[in-house]
Amino acid sequence: MVEALVTTAAAVASVGAVWVMAAARVVKQYERGVVFRLGRVRSSVRGPGFTLIVPFVDRLSKVNMQIVTMPVPAQDGITRDNVTVRVDAVIYFKVVDASEAIVQVEDYRFAVSQMAQTSLRSIIGKSDLDDLLSNREKLNQGLELMIDSPAMGWGVQIDRVEIKDVSLPETMKRSMARQAEADRERRARVINADAELQASKKLAEAAKEMSQQPAALQLRLLQTVVAVAAEKNSTLVLPFPVELLRFLERAQQPVPPSDSGPTQSGTGRE
Repeated sequence: MVEALVTTAAAVASVGAVWVMAAARVVKQYERGVVFRLGRVRSSVRGPGFTLIVPFVDRLSKVNMQIVTMPVPAQDGITRDNVTVRVDAVIYFKVVDASEAIVQVEDYRFAVSQMAQTSLRSIIGKSDLDDLLSNREKLNQGLELMIDSPAMGWGVQIDRVEIKDVSLPETMKRSMARQAEADRERRARVINADAELQASKKLAEAAKEMSQQPAALQLRLLQTVVAVAAEKNSTLVLPFPVELLRFLERAQQPVPPSDSGPTQSGTGRE
């Protein structure tokens, strides 16, 4: 009798141990467990830690709740200003509702990837080339809204979308380089013209001041000679004042004869 009881207890213990081993599940901290009982999803989602299910009746599906970094393959498209570009991006998303991510969509990762590719092509067609190159923050926000709207029905939340690179054809790169060079040349010429205008105004003011003081012209002449001599040149050019040349020119001109001269007048006798 005792032996039968011991045997029965051992059998029950063995069955219980097998049942516990079949029913025991461990859900990690970054996961959530969705239980399907006879094909019907249970409303309660199993949290992290040790949990039990009914063997051969329940099926536990684990869903990763971490933020997923997914690269979006490069997409070829034509911008609104008819430029062929190749754009790639990266998307950050996470599951916020484990039951919806399992029930509403077959593979939420694949669905998000396909939605990101189609949205990226749509953004390329609606944008200009300048926006793709310089206004990416606005495009990132628009792309995030386009992906997040359908993803919310799948229990997925889009955290951020970033456009990584915009590839241009070589001909377009050369055209943009020529445009940038021409723009810099234009600005350099405008700055040079403004500098010439300011310098001419200052020179006019200096000439006006020097004309009132003749000694200032001589001092300026001596300063020029000193500046030229400091460069150790073998040739020294000395400019002459225009007034000195005019004085020498007047000195070389002959003196015209005077019309008023002594005349002799005779007195006749009758």
